[in-house]
Amino acid sequence: MAHAKKERTLVIIKPDGVQRTLIGEIISRFERVGLKLVAIKMMVASEDHVEKHYTLDPEWRRITGEKTIASYIKKGETPWTTDPLEVTDQVLKTLKKYITSGPVVVMVWEGAHAVELVRKLVGGTEPRSSDVGTIRGDYVLDSYLMADSDKRSVRNLIHASGTVKEAEMEIKHWFHSNELIEYKLVQEQILYDVNMDGIFE
Repeated sequence: MAHAKKERTLVIIKPDGVQRTLIGEIISRFERVGLKLVAIKMMVASEDHVEKHYTLDPEWRRITGEKTIASYIKKGETPWTTDPLEVTDQVLKTLKKYITSGPVVVMVWEGAHAVELVRKLVGGTEPRSSDVGTIRGDYVLDSYLMADSDKRSVRNLIHASGTVKEAEMEIKHWFHSNELIEYKLVQEQILYDVNMDGIFE
C-alpha cells in the first residue's frame, strides 16, 4: 500500500476563479499547507469532456440530486422538484455551460491526506454557507438560491475531488500519466522524514 504522503487529488480553478485573478491565491493556499503541485495546465474544456468528468462515477447523478434537495430542505427552502435525477439533469446542463465559459486551470496536488485537506481548504460547495477561512468562504458570495433564480450553476471558483477513488478517475480523465511529474521538495524532509535527519548537515 502506498504511503499517505503519495495521495493525489484533482483541482480545477473554474472560469470565474481565472477571471477574478485568484489563481495565485488559490495555489498558495495549497502550498502553504504542505501539498506539492505535480501537474498543471490551462485549457478550455469541451462540453463533452465536462460531462464525462461529472459522470465518471455512475452514482453521481443520484447522489448529487439527493444532496442538492437535502441542502434546500435544511435551509427551509423548497426545491423545485423532489426527483434527484431531474435535479441533476439541470445541474449538469448548467455546469457544462459554466465550466466551458472560459479557460480553466487544472492541477494535481500530492501529499498526506490530499483529498481531505483540499476539500477542507476549499470549503463547502455553496459559498454562502462555506466557513470563513476557506477559499469559497473568503472569496465568493454566491448561493444556490441566487443561482437557481438565474438558472445557472453556483459560481464557487473550484472543483476538488471528493474521495481518493474519485481523484484517481478524475486525474486520468484530465492528464496523461507522462504529464504527472515525480520530484522532491526540500520541505518534504520536514513534513515526512521520521527523525527530520539532516537539518544540521
